[in-house]
Amino acid sequence: MKIKSGDKVKITAGKDKGHTGKVLQVWPREGLVSVESRNLLIKHLRPRRQGEKGQRVEFPAPMSIANVMLVCPQCGRATRVGSQMLDGGKKARICKKCKQVID
Repeated sequence: MKIKSGDKVKITAGKDKGHTGKVLQVWPREGLVSVESRNLLIKHLRPRRQGEKGQRVEFPAPMSIANVMLVCPQCGRATRVGSQMLDGGKKARICKKCKQVID
């Protein structure tokens, strides 16, 4: 998975195209990500007890990982992500535009 929770991403498709946000949660098997304050949906909740009111809860719905691009922390541009083996044998993500290590 090339995008992890906590990364800053730019949305490339959909109703929030062009906006950026922080990744809250990642579902690698389904290929979905949830981005903070983006792709908001409203869920209506029934009252649980008598006399209580119902509620409308806004939450960020998951979107396809193909619709987001990682924003490089060094150059600040939306970029594709590559991988590279470091000296210690550890695999790291790299920015395809500025060739800097992201993690």
